[in-house]
Amino acid sequence: MIRLEDVNEGNWRIPLAVSDEQKQYVASSTTILARAYAYRNARSRAYIIYNDDTPIGMGLYHDAPEFDAYIFSELFIDARYQGRGYGKEATKTVLEAMKADGQYDKVILCYLEGNKGAKHLYEMFGFVETDCDGDEIIMELMFGK
Repeated sequence: MIRLEDVNEGNWRIPLAVSDEQKQYVASSTTILARAYAYRNARSRAYIIYNDDTPIGMGLYHDAPEFDAYIFSELFIDARYQGRGYGKEATKTVLEAMKADGQYDKVILCYLEGNKGAKHLYEMFGFVETDCDGDEIIMELMFGK
């Protein structure tokens, strides 16, 4: 069962990483932690993704009051655990956490052009492309009432 656990003193050093081919598209765990700190005043939530008791990935989201939205900043599944549907289940779990929080009805994210897996994953959840900024494709999702 997929669950999120906030990054803490007991799990922040877990060695999680994507494959070499994916590194051009995904932030490292160190970068995620730095962004979480940078956005700490925007209620950033850095989390480890677990399948039962096994850490399998990492992610981050935070508030963006200027857009009246959450920013779904990062999500990755470790290379050892990819191809098992964990990315889909983790995305579902993150979106459920945002809905339960209830601060915003909109989620914004971006992915790098060429990352077909990310595009497909987010479209499965109803995200639609709204803009682009260089090689970053911006997508949005509105939560149903």
